[in-house]
Amino acid sequence: MTETELTENEITATYFETDHERVLTFEKGGVTAAIAQNREGYAMLKVRPTADGDEIERYYGFDMALDHAAELLSVSPHDLPIPEAAADMGM
Repeated sequence: MTETELTENEITATYFETDHERVLTFEKGGVTAAIAQNREGYAMLKVRPTADGDEIERYYGFDMALDHAAELLSVSPHDLPIPEAAADMGM
């Protein structure tokens, strides 16, 4: 499993792939949010409170998923760091 981490604006983003999913997690001050998509990269994005948590909502677009993740962290979506490997998530 390859993992990429990027920290900006006091937010740490971690991207990794499992056997079934591509996952982008965010952490700020102990609060987390995660965005997951199937490995093939064509399914809707799932927003979760943690990488392995229950799905909260699904989105077609990466921007909408980022908006929801930012809301969970109480930050602006523009403050979320996006590792290069995760930049193509979404449909």
